[in-house]
Amino acid sequence: MTVLRIGICVLVVFAVATFGAVEPWAVFVLELGASALFLWWAVLVARHKTSEIAFSPVFWPLLGIVIVGLLQYFVPLSVYPYLTKLELMRWAAYVLLLFLWAQSFQTPRQWAEFLWFLVCLGFVVAVFGILQDLTSNGKLYWFRELRYGGFPYGPYVNRNHFAGLMELVIPLGLATLAIQGVRRQQLPLFALLTALPIGALFLSASRGGVVAFGCEVAALIILLVMRHGEKRHLWMFLAVLALAGGLVAWLGIGQVVSRFREVRNPEVTESQRISMMRGAIHIFEAYPWTGTGLGTTISVYPRFETQYDGKTVDHVHNDHLELLAETGVAGGICWIVFILMLAGYSIRNLYSRNPPLIQGLQIGALVGCFGLLIHGLVDFNLHIPSNALLFFLLAGIACTHPANDDAN
Repeated sequence: MTVLRIGICVLVVFAVATFGAVEPWAVFVLELGASALFLWWAVLVARHKTSEIAFSPVFWPLLGIVIVGLLQYFVPLSVYPYLTKLELMRWAAYVLLLFLWAQSFQTPRQWAEFLWFLVCLGFVVAVFGILQDLTSNGKLYWFRELRYGGFPYGPYVNRNHFAGLMELVIPLGLATLAIQGVRRQQLPLFALLTALPIGALFLSASRGGVVAFGCEVAALIILLVMRHGEKRHLWMFLAVLALAGGLVAWLGIGQVVSRFREVRNPEVTESQRISMMRGAIHIFEAYPWTGTGLGTTISVYPRFETQYDGKTVDHVHNDHLELLAETGVAGGICWIVFILMLAGYSIRNLYSRNPPLIQGLQIGALVGCFGLLIHGLVDFNLHIPSNALLFFLLAGIACTHPANDDAN
């Protein structure tokens, strides 16, 4: 299982580093990697070198969406089967990697290693984003031209998607610190690894990201209060927020304030977002039961456009409405079940007797998923493979329990 654990971590890093894995070659590598790891797991099963198969509760509604996509492609129900096939392969890769995560990360020690991996990944990407912002020449990695425009931050073409990654990893550190899940001698390091990504999130000046982060902080406080006994540790939580605020002020609060004062968003205006959401609703009304097909928004949307501006719309800047338009009631039910299961199982885990570090990981995973779902009301982070993959992995973590032994 060591190969699987390393492989999953490598694919997460690869997806983040390759601009979110949005380009066709990067998506292909991600899908190929997921398939190769699944074949390796199958070999281990055939050789009787693995224990019983484990499933995360949220695996099943996600598998339901994949089944809807398969029906759309093979029946066919999709208005553009080729695009549906491409999107279906991405979803299949996410579901495969979630399944493989459940098989390979089963013990508290392995979960703890994954937590440190994610927190360190967030810190490294945050440092890169800040350095690039301070020395930016308008290019990705200082040499890659943006052929279709954008406002790069870190390895992402769009600062909102950088913020999406930070929304996923920051709560892991905050929750672990709030319940003192790490040893006392590790607290300063862990606090630094958590605070700097918060500063990077604010410096990216993603309005959707900052609002989502505010919702995450509120949700985390509520969850900690619900646990009856973690309130005494909130000082550490607040200290990290204060440290992040000081970092933002030191690096340039004026830049952040000026960006938030902009009347017009240089990427997509509020009226355009509303228009695209209306278009998605009209698509759903025209194809209510099985949708137009996964990944077909770019081809279908022009027929339902309510505000023409001459620009190609590949996503409607609302993950939930886009999924509803593309998969109809069938996919919508699967998505609602996914969210309900995520919330229900995660809240039940609040009162588990897992080690504090594991509890912090699960609480942070739930809060991170909550933040990205909020951000998904005005953006399309779930169509950025790196962020979607990490989102589904965290959803699985929030809903399951580690094994009691370290046999794997």
